[in-house]
Amino acid sequence: MKKSDLAIGLYLLAAIIFLIIPMNSTVLDMFLALNISLAMVILFNALFAKEILQMSSFPSIILFTTIFRISLNVSSTKLILQSGNPGNVVETFGQFVGGNNLVIGAIVFIILILVQFMVINKGSERVAEVSARFTLDAMPGKQMAIDADLNTGAITDEEAKHRREKIQEEASFFGAMDGATKYVKGDAVAGLIITVINLIGGTAMGMLYQNLEFMDAIQKYSILTIGDGLVSQIPSLMISLATGILVTKASKEADFGDLLVNQLFSIPKVLYLVGGSMVLLGILTPLSDLLFIAYGLVFIISGRAIAAKFEEKAIEDEVSMEEISADEIRKPENVVSLLQVDPIELEFGYGIIPLADTNQGGDLLDRVVLIRRQIALELGCIVPMIRLRDNIQLNPNQYIIKIKGIKVSEGEILFDHYMAMNPGYVEEEITGIPTFEPSFHLPAIWITESQRERAESLGYTVVDPPSIIATHLTEVVRSHIHELLTRQDVQNLVNNIQEANQTLISELVPKLLNIGEIQKVLQNLLREGISIRDLVTIFETLADYASTTRDTDVLTEYVRQSLKRTISSKYFPANEMTSVVTLDPKVEQEIMGSVKQTEQGAYLSLDPAITKEIMESVQAEVQKLQDLGRNPIIITSPIVRMYFKRLTEDYFSDLIVVSYNEIDSNVELQSVGMVTI
Repeated sequence: MKKSDLAIGLYLLAAIIFLIIPMNSTVLDMFLALNISLAMVILFNALFAKEILQMSSFPSIILFTTIFRISLNVSSTKLILQSGNPGNVVETFGQFVGGNNLVIGAIVFIILILVQFMVINKGSERVAEVSARFTLDAMPGKQMAIDADLNTGAITDEEAKHRREKIQEEASFFGAMDGATKYVKGDAVAGLIITVINLIGGTAMGMLYQNLEFMDAIQKYSILTIGDGLVSQIPSLMISLATGILVTKASKEADFGDLLVNQLFSIPKVLYLVGGSMVLLGILTPLSDLLFIAYGLVFIISGRAIAAKFEEKAIEDEVSMEEISADEIRKPENVVSLLQVDPIELEFGYGIIPLADTNQGGDLLDRVVLIRRQIALELGCIVPMIRLRDNIQLNPNQYIIKIKGIKVSEGEILFDHYMAMNPGYVEEEITGIPTFEPSFHLPAIWITESQRERAESLGYTVVDPPSIIATHLTEVVRSHIHELLTRQDVQNLVNNIQEANQTLISELVPKLLNIGEIQKVLQNLLREGISIRDLVTIFETLADYASTTRDTDVLTEYVRQSLKRTISSKYFPANEMTSVVTLDPKVEQEIMGSVKQTEQGAYLSLDPAITKEIMESVQAEVQKLQDLGRNPIIITSPIVRMYFKRLTEDYFSDLIVVSYNEIDSNVELQSVGMVTI
């Protein structure tokens, strides 16, 4: 057991024992002195703590010290009533602090109780209650701010995790403090009641058992009672004061003493006004001229000293800035920071800045968070941080999307307009500025706010500028996500499922495949839009077949067949006939006959004339599907699928190629054509 745990345990155990077992006056003096010293330690820790979480255990401290103080109060009460000798500390507080006078001691004690109960306790209780409510209300906004900083790359995952934990700790602290202030309030009430009981009981004991006269008994026991009350209420007052300081602490960084001095005595003209007023009061009124003029001169001299310090600091800052500028000119440029390449960047002109500025009501940062969440759920892949930055070299309403520092797409919006798109069945036209939707290059029209309601009533799809940018960014990320999947990302995915699948991971990595080979398989799946969320199935399949081949393209085909339910649900709606195109067996034979095997993998060596014929046939058959409003899907045999996809991907980027083994048995298909030569 740790020494600190043992000490706290003994502290609480002593409090319980003191309530049961009587102690002599010497032991009581020792623990009363300890109680006073602990109260001072708590008070000064609360005063000089730079942030409230440095005293996060304060609610528990209040509970522990309250029960310990009450147990001492009970023990002193026993000694007062039994022998009239509660020890040196209680007698000294009654005689010295209370002036050895019943009236003076009673007045001091009552004032102390009133200050603690009506001023400090009541104020601390209200501040703690309001702080707890405001802290809980502000939690969602703080969480969103952390997510925004995380997505823009301003902070790392570790920093975001630390800030979230800090928010939770603050909420827990203020919630606990809201209740803990009731302990302090109850302690003050209990102290008052115990004092009254001591006075009445002590007087009765003195008259009945010590044969004292009434006045002698009340004089003796009132002094002891007041001493007992003071010796318990002064530490209680210090704890109450510490509570008030802690819940009203505004600064989280500065030292409390420096903060107060700087805020009160940092403006010279304030000190001049106060000094002048004090001097005038000393001269023009019957008040002590020596005292008030002396105070006035002190304030005026202090104001002049602070003003001189400010002037000196301004000169030093100016010189320092000049030196820094000169050093910047002289020193060689540090180009290391320029080598960093962001995985994804969204750059925009100054006209789009309001959409990304939360202070102007922009929600583009929140939409970026949703994009990363959407793609994670859809494809099972973590999207890297998306960097948002303005670029004055762009047109005001233009934006560009970069992948690894290279522009891959761009768009332009009209800030105060909406984009209206005809879904295909709306006959009535609306006036506006013709344009193209940037994600899918569909014809669209820019309309004003006043036209929006009419366009929606006619059946047009109306989209606001932030949604246009977010959709465009989503499609670009989705189409390039395979490029963004790094070996480290794959290692993180492996670590994520390792705990629940220890046997699988230990068999697969690195005995059968290394991280780089697994990365290539996952990239192949993502390149064709296949989700990798079901990593267990993917890794199980790789473990089954990696012992026979390490060709990542072949392994990808095995994995696709294992994911046939995922593929079928993506491309073939349930309870619905799907129109597709098949591949002529002659074409399949021609393709397989042109496959060349090398150490680096297989590749196609097809006659250009045959390739041209195949592409023309694909074009014709795909057009049939598009005329029917269907997705362009071609069904092939399993052995040909990857080679045919590789052959056509440069000509038809959105062509879906699926093998028969990747289709679930309950899918209904209708062939509307065949690719032939």
